[in-house]
Amino acid sequence: MPKILHSLMIGLFLLINNQSGIPDSKRAADIRGKVWPRLQKSLQAMGLQEDQPIYLRIIKETSTLQVWVCSGKEYKLFKSYDICYFSGGLGTKMREGDNKSPEGYYTIKPAQLNPMSEYHLSIDVGYPNVLERQLKYSGDAIMVHGDCVSIGCFAMTDPVIEEIYTLVYEAFLHGQRSIELSILPFKMDDAHMKTYASSPNIIFWRNLKTGYDIFQKTHLPPIVSVSNKSYVFTEANDLLADQ
Repeated sequence: MPKILHSLMIGLFLLINNQSGIPDSKRAADIRGKVWPRLQKSLQAMGLQEDQPIYLRIIKETSTLQVWVCSGKEYKLFKSYDICYFSGGLGTKMREGDNKSPEGYYTIKPAQLNPMSEYHLSIDVGYPNVLERQLKYSGDAIMVHGDCVSIGCFAMTDPVIEEIYTLVYEAFLHGQRSIELSILPFKMDDAHMKTYASSPNIIFWRNLKTGYDIFQKTHLPPIVSVSNKSYVFTEANDLLADQ
């Protein structure tokens, strides 16, 4: 059997027979074997537990993807990774072929992992989300992936996507059912909002800022819903208090 066909068959076997229900491949498993021990040491050095939920946040203006890890009653910043490339600048994606990358609040579930991606490894961000479907935005397959090339996706170098992908996989493996991802145009403080006050996107950005402010205040991802074609945010602390 040709070597490449043999490797594909092994990858497909892992994808189908993974008992955890999380998509997997030999490539991804080999990468985890290399990367996860190093990440475990880094987590331990920061006093963070490897079995705790994570939260992801992208800041376009600084080209960063942040990984936050739950620690007690709040999330703490674990790592901030450089985004190698994304297209379209500030402003969210609205239609297929506009070469824009999205902005908003997204949910990642295990099925959105692609361990056999053409771009090394990839994670579908979940565009279009509920709000974007209501607004009739078009397009799909918007990923965080490797290979440092992209039109509409967030492209990382391969070593960086290996770490991000492994952290996401291990979070699912340790029982997290979904991972929240916030994609923001910039650090949404008052100074930046003033700088971009004349942008045609400012009304949408003010809506995003409400969720941003909640996280800055509580260090807990906000509970996100949609009403009247806008995001609606609830503090996680408020939700716990009502239970």
